[in-house]
Amino acid sequence: MMQRAIPIAFALALAWPAFLDAAPAPWYHWHSRGTGAIVCSQTPLGAGWVRADGPYRDARCAKPLPGK
Repeated sequence: MMQRAIPIAFALALAWPAFLDAAPAPWYHWHSRGTGAIVCSQTPLGAGWVRADGPYRDARCAKPLPGK
C-alpha cells in the first residue's frame, strides 16, 4: 500500500505548479454571418459564427487583456 502512495504523491507534487498558473479562459466578440448579431462568449457558438475581436477578461467584453 505504501509503495503505491509514493508515486502518486510524487506525481501530484510535479503537477502542482500547473495548477498555480491556471487562469480563466478569455472572452471574445463573436459575429453571426446570418443575422449580423455580435455576442460576447468564451467559446465558439457554432457554424455561422466567426470571432470578431478580443481577447477580453470580462463577460461584457469591455476590459481587453493586456499584451494580446
